[in-house]
Amino acid sequence: MTSIRFFNGPELLDHAVGLHSVYVDAFCAPPWNEDAEKAIEFLGSLRVAVRRPGFTAALAFGGRKAVGFATAWTTLAPFPTDRCYPQVAAGLGPRRTVDWLCGAREIDELAVRPQAHGTGLAADLLEAVAEDAPDGRSWLLTSLRSPRAVSFYRGQGWTRATHPSPDGEGIVVFLGPRHPAKALAAQPL
Repeated sequence: MTSIRFFNGPELLDHAVGLHSVYVDAFCAPPWNEDAEKAIEFLGSLRVAVRRPGFTAALAFGGRKAVGFATAWTTLAPFPTDRCYPQVAAGLGPRRTVDWLCGAREIDELAVRPQAHGTGLAADLLEAVAEDAPDGRSWLLTSLRSPRAVSFYRGQGWTRATHPSPDGEGIVVFLGPRHPAKALAAQPL
């Protein structure tokens, strides 16, 4: 039986070993192929993330073992310029970036162990961190390297809001199912 616990700050770090283990299982295999160093960097960035405004996390346990997690926070204004944010802003344009994303709930990480794939756990974790988003405004980005991830988000009612070139491995932005701007997102031809 799987249970989900919620965290809103540094107390999540009490589960750092389990979070790291889930991250390795989820992202050090194809299609992500991240290395051990990237998994260690994840823990470092998590130590910063737990202090962000609006931080929330859902951690799933199978018994006493962590089997999945999702993290999210409030996207600040002005829109950030580190990480993949410049690609997001280029894909949406300045006005939509501010109007649609600033002040919204940004889903940062969603990871489940491979043995939990297909169980509905990822959907439960995603909903857990997005359900109380301000005015339904939630968003996330993912890479085109994983058609499975893109398909998963579509299947959960998320709307693709950016469309990089089809031959690229760029990122795509998704707006949550209750995001008021989802009907305004340009759909591919």
